[in-house]
Amino acid sequence: MPDSELLVRVFRGTLCECSHRGHMVVTDLQGRILHFAGNPRHITFARSSAKLLQAIPVVESGAVEKYGLSERETAVICASHNGEEEHTATVLSILSKLGCTPEALLCGAHEPFHPGAAENLRKRGAAPSVLHNNCSGKHSGMLALARQLGVSGSRYTAPEHPVQQRMLQTVSAMCGLSAESIILGTDGCGVPVFGLPIDRLAYAFARFGAPEGLPPERQAACRTLLRAIRRYPEMLAGHDRYDTLLIEATQGRVVGKMGAEGIFALTVPESGLGMVVKIEDGSARALYPAVTEALLQLGLLRPGEAGRLSEFHKPVLKNWRGDPVGKIEPDFLLHSAGS
Repeated sequence: MPDSELLVRVFRGTLCECSHRGHMVVTDLQGRILHFAGNPRHITFARSSAKLLQAIPVVESGAVEKYGLSERETAVICASHNGEEEHTATVLSILSKLGCTPEALLCGAHEPFHPGAAENLRKRGAAPSVLHNNCSGKHSGMLALARQLGVSGSRYTAPEHPVQQRMLQTVSAMCGLSAESIILGTDGCGVPVFGLPIDRLAYAFARFGAPEGLPPERQAACRTLLRAIRRYPEMLAGHDRYDTLLIEATQGRVVGKMGAEGIFALTVPESGLGMVVKIEDGSARALYPAVTEALLQLGLLRPGEAGRLSEFHKPVLKNWRGDPVGKIEPDFLLHSAGS
């Protein structure tokens, strides 16, 4: 298969100071590769881009109905959130409905992603809690699934736990892979993370957005999650975050999820498409320019939508005084499969 390709250049003045290589792929509902750059079957960890898929068994289990989770709460189960007050309050609400306290979450604590939220904590002299962890929504969903399955939630992060086994089986089915072929690692929040070819992840996202060919219970779960994310995109990430702005800019026509180490997966439900971008060196600064450029080349962004995403498409580099000193620009052309 082809090697990685140059995707993004970083300029200081007129000189290209560095560049970022990577892989991307677009598939349809049959898993056929339509467009690509680099190796469309490159194997990598899905990281947090898999959260939309991991949320499927939570909904399928009936936990959303049993515990009366709102659409806002359902959306945050899929999130890598900013740790803003609306996020922590929503996760706390889920835990309350489950009869749990924050101590039940095994994700660990870190500062909020959002600078303002982190600064507010520092001003109050308060330490970050597990609620501020960007994965706390996902973990609350895992606790809900454990409750619904009637199993202990004390070790829900362990790969052999019924919750993680259910999620592995769901990811494998959505990707069209055997569970045994998926490489397992441990994510930053302590749960299993899935290593697989990016075209299989894109296929899963195509099916997530247009689930008509899936079993009825899975169709309903995908539609429930997609509806919640479209209605509450701020819960998926938060202020100033690409995931949220992409949904808002396209009015839900494109829904995507980032993951650590430079991966992004998205679905275009009305077109039955899935797309994955992986930046080889894991750079976040190259990820959103590459995703936005790919969407433009595919004709999936209208002029007004592209304008709302311009700060992510070709970011301006500034020095410490705020003076423009360079730019980040995508520099690739998608290949059409078979051409």
